Amino acid sequence: MTTFDFDIAIIGGGPAGLIAAGQAAEKGAKVVLIEKNAELGKKLLLTGNGRCNVTNALFKTSELVREFGKGGSFLYSSLSRFGPQDIMNFFEERGVKLKVERGNRVFPVSDRSTDILSCLYGYLKEKKVNIYRDAQVINMIVRQNHIERLILRNKELTARRYILCTGGKSYPQTGSTGDGYRWATMMGHSVTPLLPSLVPIKVNNDWVKSVMGLSLKNVSISSFLEGQKKESRFGEMLFTHFGISGPIVMDMSQHLLELQKSGKVHVLIDLKPALDENKLDARLRRDFRKFSGRKLKNALNELLPQKLIPPIIDLSSLDPDKQVDHIDHGERLRLVSKLKGLPLDISGSLGFKWSIVTSGGIELKEIEPGTLKSKIIDNLYLAGEILDINGPTGGFNLQVCWTTGYIAGISAALSLY
Repeated sequence: MTTFDFDIAIIGGGPAGLIAAGQAAEKGAKVVLIEKNAELGKKLLLTGNGRCNVTNALFKTSELVREFGKGGSFLYSSLSRFGPQDIMNFFEERGVKLKVERGNRVFPVSDRSTDILSCLYGYLKEKKVNIYRDAQVINMIVRQNHIERLILRNKELTARRYILCTGGKSYPQTGSTGDGYRWATMMGHSVTPLLPSLVPIKVNNDWVKSVMGLSLKNVSISSFLEGQKKESRFGEMLFTHFGISGPIVMDMSQHLLELQKSGKVHVLIDLKPALDENKLDARLRRDFRKFSGRKLKNALNELLPQKLIPPIIDLSSLDPDKQVDHIDHGERLRLVSKLKGLPLDISGSLGFKWSIVTSGGIELKEIEPGTLKSKIIDNLYLAGEILDINGPTGGFNLQVCWTTGYIAGISAALSLY
């Protein structure tokens, strides 16, 4: 009879690995959690700008799965078993008070991601999970669709079941360097094309540097491929020295990068989406009457942020020193046109180094949705960002980690008996 070092070995100490380890141990398994960094949860600490956007309090499963697009149906049964309310209960029952903010975003009341990680550390300690830090997996020995053992930098170990939770390629400085994709491919799994997602976007327009740091609220942004409109988003965005960022840009980033594969991509920013062109023109006429005698550059302060006035006037091919009393109908319509469609040419993104999540991953059809068990390797389970599932900003991607880690941990443990 073969003797194993552990019942379950979990590779990756991020949110999926942490919750999987605790759940497997809670079911009676002897568990080891293997993390190549010196500490667990390095990327988790960065989420929500260090506040940790734990989940999104969108409790209806059918609505929740829609946020994940093509991967949503795969998650349906798992989210029904362990969804946003469940992870909120998990932390609050362990003393971490949570709050729900705008957009159903859930954060610890303390606004400290360290409270979430400390809670998980305590959970693993309580369940007697073995933790190997600074323990990089060098190789996996696989024979006949079965993992026999792991080769670590300084040791080897065996387990009856393995859970791969190594994350994606985003924020490689936290250890997410895509190792799991390489191992999965070696074992026969397919990996869909990988793209940075929820990532700041670069543009070719030089004027953007002059408005660096400007944040806009209640605007819409629309994407165009070779002049044909594709998608729109409404909300907040930010100008940077290289281009654009902020919630609606980050949510659209994957879409923009995918469009770039097919041709030239640009976006139009509607600075006044609540007003159609006729109403906006009427607003301009009122402002011009109010500021009669002023130069154009000094008559738009109630309509636009100060930083944005010079580029808007320039892009409208207007004279900033011309008195508003002398702005004719055609000139006014040029101004309206730019207010309703400020153009930006997309040149790319900041890449995986600055992306929050990875788009693409291990092919979902090769994984059992109810257990997260591999259909190719008989003692392997997979969870977290390594899967071909990703959603928008707002806690959705962390929920994928909690949900898939929970299901994989329990499923692996129950398969032992």
